[in-house]
Amino acid sequence: MQRAIRAMYMRGGTSKGVFFLKEDLPSDPQKRDALLMRVIGSPDPYGQQIDGMGAATSSTSKVVIISPSSRPDCDVDYLFGQVAIDRPVIDWSGNCGNLTAAVGPFSIHRGLVKVPENGTVTVRIWQANIQKKILAHIPVENGQVKETGDFTLDGVAFPAAEIVIEFLDPGEDDGGIFPTGNPIDILDIPGLGSIEATMINAGNPAVFVTAESVGLTGKELQKNVNQDAALLARLESVRAHAAVKMGIGTSVEDVSQNRLHTPKIAFFAKPEDYVASDGKQVKADQIDMLARIVSMGKLHHAMTGTGAVGIAAAAAIPGTLISSRILSNPKNDITFGHPSGLLRIGAKVQGSGEQTKVEAVVVSRSARRLMEGVVYVPESQI
Repeated sequence: MQRAIRAMYMRGGTSKGVFFLKEDLPSDPQKRDALLMRVIGSPDPYGQQIDGMGAATSSTSKVVIISPSSRPDCDVDYLFGQVAIDRPVIDWSGNCGNLTAAVGPFSIHRGLVKVPENGTVTVRIWQANIQKKILAHIPVENGQVKETGDFTLDGVAFPAAEIVIEFLDPGEDDGGIFPTGNPIDILDIPGLGSIEATMINAGNPAVFVTAESVGLTGKELQKNVNQDAALLARLESVRAHAAVKMGIGTSVEDVSQNRLHTPKIAFFAKPEDYVASDGKQVKADQIDMLARIVSMGKLHHAMTGTGAVGIAAAAAIPGTLISSRILSNPKNDITFGHPSGLLRIGAKVQGSGEQTKVEAVVVSRSARRLMEGVVYVPESQI
């Protein structure tokens, strides 16, 4: 026998995942996670997720749970799970900034948010993983979410309607956006030596390093990185050591085994010409810097949404690795080059110098329903 669970399969930004209402899932977290892993097709020792809805990449092995919010200043609560491909783990430690773009449309489709006949509706989202408020501005046409349009997003093949996302107060609640209190720290990595890093909590916990410090150029594509086991191990070592120093991991070994989703590790370089993954030329004069991010142990094909939030925050605050080493000066609006092309992102800041505080990070994304109905899971396997 198989159990049928109501679900919607959605693309948000450069990711896609299976969306559920909380009421349609088991209330027990262990039973819920077992069911969700089986929906996605994990763990899969073959690494393909053939017997599930996942598509064997970090960008497509994702689940989202939505419920009406109990907070008076929000419409919905949004919980995100990053499903490991090869092991029985769902990492609930952070947000997915890309799938955030689909949360508002899903909530409207499920009747959780009322919309006007035409115009734009602002969906107030409580991001339960990181306890932050997000505003999603959703275009509406004839009483329905407008999903098609001419907005293009590098990393997504087809145009769609633009959704503007505001990540409000993306740093720590006490204003400490840097877990160590420092905009730049020194990490001592076995086999690599001492390297500079900005460790930041904005969007998601992340560690930022220069491409040069880890033996890279910043122009790498997935094919240059994801088949190089030694390089991936080196990047994972930096990520795990940073997590311990940030206070979000008990040991390097525990982070690499159980905390796969966060912190992310990203590396940067000054602008140079390069060829994106679709063959288009990206010119140095189009961008402020080169940016690459690793997600779930693999180089991301574009840029994670929360990675972009962290980059925008680090670019706007003086003294970080990005603002001082890559950009030379803080900037509130930047365009960076990633493996699939370009992304522009802006930070709204208050104050200046050491008193700079990031009030919001704004980015444009798009989202679309891909399929709606029920997913099936074998009763005997959950």
